[in-house]
Amino acid sequence: MTGHKVFVKYSNIKEKDHKWFLIIEQAILKTLAIEAVDLLCVVNVLITDDNGISGYNKEFRKIDKATDVLSFPMQSFSKAGWEGLNEPEFDEDTGDLPLGDIIISMESAEKQAIENNNTVEYETAYLMIHSTLHLLGYDHYNEISEKQMHKKNKTIIKEMGFGVNDQ
Repeated sequence: MTGHKVFVKYSNIKEKDHKWFLIIEQAILKTLAIEAVDLLCVVNVLITDDNGISGYNKEFRKIDKATDVLSFPMQSFSKAGWEGLNEPEFDEDTGDLPLGDIIISMESAEKQAIENNNTVEYETAYLMIHSTLHLLGYDHYNEISEKQMHKKNKTIIKEMGFGVNDQ
């Protein structure tokens, strides 16, 4: 389905590089397509640095350090995946389905790209796919669900045209 909306904002970022928006949007839209999301969804993304994301991590997770990405689902799922969507809560004004919010630290993405021997584009896409899967009810609370999520992540990033490594 086309028509999903991805809104991107920047915080603590000097250069608002448009390529990040394109990679982020492509990763989110590809994930929604592969997951067969058939309702018009909205995803909000905040691009920040380690200092910016550490404040959110402290506020919402009580962890006083930077992380690569945070996901804030706005819908409830009985099981992972689109088919597990419970009663959807639509935006009264637009009729769209707010799927959730994502915060990414480009500073962490850049560091991880180097550590994992990836490009920053690959790392950014991987993190966006991972976060979008969280918005769709996926989690990695045990080894089985972590493997399932990692496998989906690799499938989707390959569909985006990236070579897949075994991070």
